[in-house]
Formats: sequence, C-alpha cells, structure tokens
Amino acid sequence: MLFNSLDFAIFLPIVFILYWFVVNKNLKHQNILIAIASYVFYGWWDWRFLALILFSTLVDYVIGVSLGKEQNLYKRKVLLWISIIVNLGFLGFFKYYNFFLDNFKSAFTFFGFEINANSLNIILPVGISFYTFQTLSYTIDVYKKRLEPTKDFISFAAFVSFFPQLVAGPIERATNLLPQILNKRKFEYNEAVDGLRQILWGLFKKIVIADNCATYANLIFNNSADYSGSTLLIGAIFFTFQIYGDFSGYSDIAIGTSRLFGFNLMQNFAFPYFSRDIAEFWRRWHISLSTWFRDYLYIPLGGSKGGTWMKVRNTFIIFIVSGFWHGANWTFVVWGALNALYFLPLLLTKRNRQNMEVVAGDSYFPNIKELGQMFFTFSLTVLAWIFFRADDMHHAMRYLSEIFSNSILVKPELFPKELLLLLNIFLLIEWIARKHKHALEGPILIKYKALRWTIYLAIIIFIFLFRTSDKIEFIYFQF
Repeated sequence: MLFNSLDFAIFLPIVFILYWFVVNKNLKHQNILIAIASYVFYGWWDWRFLALILFSTLVDYVIGVSLGKEQNLYKRKVLLWISIIVNLGFLGFFKYYNFFLDNFKSAFTFFGFEINANSLNIILPVGISFYTFQTLSYTIDVYKKRLEPTKDFISFAAFVSFFPQLVAGPIERATNLLPQILNKRKFEYNEAVDGLRQILWGLFKKIVIADNCATYANLIFNNSADYSGSTLLIGAIFFTFQIYGDFSGYSDIAIGTSRLFGFNLMQNFAFPYFSRDIAEFWRRWHISLSTWFRDYLYIPLGGSKGGTWMKVRNTFIIFIVSGFWHGANWTFVVWGALNALYFLPLLLTKRNRQNMEVVAGDSYFPNIKELGQMFFTFSLTVLAWIFFRADDMHHAMRYLSEIFSNSILVKPELFPKELLLLLNIFLLIEWIARKHKHALEGPILIKYKALRWTIYLAIIIFIFLFRTSDKIEFIYFQF
C-alpha cells in the first residue's frame, strides 16, 4: 500500500478511528489492531510474504524469551547466531542469491571452467532489509542485556510489523519503539496536529519534488548516450533531489503517521544537503541505518580507537556493507567505497566531528566558507549518486566520462526551468527550517494562523498541480 495512494487515504482514517474511539480503553486490543492493520498494510502488495514476516517474528520472539532465561554464555551465543543466520539467511536468499550465483559463474568462466547453474526468478519481499535489521537489533540488544525480552507476542509482532515504518524505515530500535508499544498511549492533540503537518510536507517532497525530478532523471539516465555532459549533470542533480525527496518524504509520512497513534519514531533525515563535509552528511542522511551500522558493526569491529590500519579497514567495511545493503549490484558497492574514500581524510585528520551543529545556526545566511563547504560536499554527493542510479558499472563509467568531457560546456538539451525554480523554492524552505525536525514545524507557523493555513493550502494546491500521471513507487521499496 503506497502512502500517496487512495487506498492509504481510506485505510489510515479507518485505523485511526478504530484505534482511538473503539479499542482506546484496552492496550492489548490497541496492539492487536496495530498488528492486524500492519499485516493488512503489508499484505496489500503480496499476501504470500506475510508468512515470511510472521516466521521472522516467531523466531526472534522465541529466541528473545530463551535468552531471558538462559545464563550460559555458550548457549546464549548459539541462540544469537541462530537469529543472525535465520534473518540474514532469508535476506541473503531473496536479495543476493542471483547476484552471488552470477558472479560465481563469471569467476569460474574467467578461469576456463563452465558451471551450469540457473538463476532463480525470485521476487524481493518489500521492506525485508528494514524489518530484518529491526528484529536483529532486538535480539542483539537482548543478548547484550540492554533490553529485557518481552513475553507479549502481540506487542512484539506489532513492533516488528508496525505499518508506518515497516517498508522503508526508519529502522527502529526495540529500546525505543517496544516500550512505547508495551505502555499505555494517550492522544496528544498537538502531537497529532504536527504529525499531520509532517505528513503533508512528506507528501509534498514525494509528489512534487521527487516524482517530478524522477521524470527527468529517468529520461536522462535511461537514454544517457543521447545527451551531452551538461545534460547528464542536470540528470544527476535531478536524481540527487529525487532520492532525497522520495526517501525523506517517506520518512516524514511514516513519522507523522506514527505520531497520530501516540508513537515517536527517530528522526531519519536532518537536512543533509546543507552539510559542510561528508561526515556531517552521514550524520544527517538515513540516520537510522547509519547509526545501526555504527552500533552493531563499526563499534564491535573496534571503531576508530585502534591504529590507522584498523580505522581504514573499519571505515571501508561499514561503507561497503552499507552500499551492499542497498542492493545486489556492484554499483552499490562502489557507491559505498566512494563514500568511504570521501570520509577517510576527515577521520584520519580527526576532523570528522568538526561540524556537529546546524550550519549558520546564529545567522540567516551562511558565510563564504560555509557556502563553499556545502557546495563541495553536495558536488561529491552528486557524483556518488551516479553510481547508485546507474544500471551497472559500465553505464556509470560512461555517464561520468561524458560529464568530464568537453560536452559539459555545451548548452543542455533539457533544461526544465519550472522544475529548477521549484527546487530553489524547496531549498529555501528547507534552509529556513534547518533547525527543526521538518519544514512545517517552525514557530512562525504556530504563531500566525492565517499564514499557517495559507501555507497548508498552497502546498495542497502544489500537490494537485504538480502530481505526475505515472504512479512512481518509493525508491527504497526495492531495498
């Protein structure tokens, strides 16, 4: 079920009314409703995969309860590894089986051996990368004794399948979301209203920004051989805004929807394109995944406390694994490795934490140095996104070689002025709101009612005026 669909527009009010007006006096009934609604939401794509998420839920629930009873360290490790193998096994099969098979065959062919093995027609379950990491974090936290295992299966099932963030995050920790599910919620009017604002802004980012950028980005990337370097650069910039509007828009809708039901999810994006270096960018982009890899992979590997070799090794591991998490293609691996190369100079010179505060926090405008830093970081990001978007490595290298050719100086074949103006307005709004959790949270909206409703109406009009005829799914559904 898509957030920007009529189905969801009908589904959400029904669940909201049942949740607050029918089962509001009984916490267990509320959690049963959340679990049922979540399974309906997920099964809307393909009901067959409900068995997969249910099995994953059962495995980690039983292992969690067993870890709570077991004190023997060896047996606890066995239980932990069962969870890791089952969860990553499912993820590996559905997402990476054909990738590894094809590369295995290619490697043997290179050495003169032929292997007869056919690829499988595997359908990737929507959101498997997200709920797999969510359940894994629960098992690991219980194993580390950071969290008491729950014996309430319904509540645990609601945690794993919580529909607002089930398909594309944020990847919630059990330490944050599960206690909220286990404890009584009450309706908070101000939270719900701001949740609606966040949903509205998320829809604007998806429908107006991401989908319109996607129209041109897809046209240019899919026909890159027909365009000059200047046009290809514009296509890369459009994809840069497409993926941001698409993914952060989804996160805004997910977080806003959760607030309607009394839940607070972690912030997943914090205006990353205003970052002054790549380390700041990764503190602001897909925060739930970045912190997941930091806490469950980077720190256990030793983090940045060891010698230079360990720092370099761990940095490449976390970025390459992050890239591979996104998809079974060498382009994602290279995208991750490229970001590691961007990050390493900052880490090795101990400047990776120099920009911890919001840019130009005490001013309306950035200074020349900050402006230059943001432009440089944004440029590095645009180049990296080319690998992320390209069909394969050959496509990516051809795309880049044309950008860095003389044709970068010719007049672009495509130059949609209306969309470029819209992106500048979008950037201005985000800049004004950069100290807040989302663009419509600013105090000016709370203080002046007339201005507040004028902005709401303008956004709704823009959504209807700029909606595309093609229904474009959220990018991260494929991950």
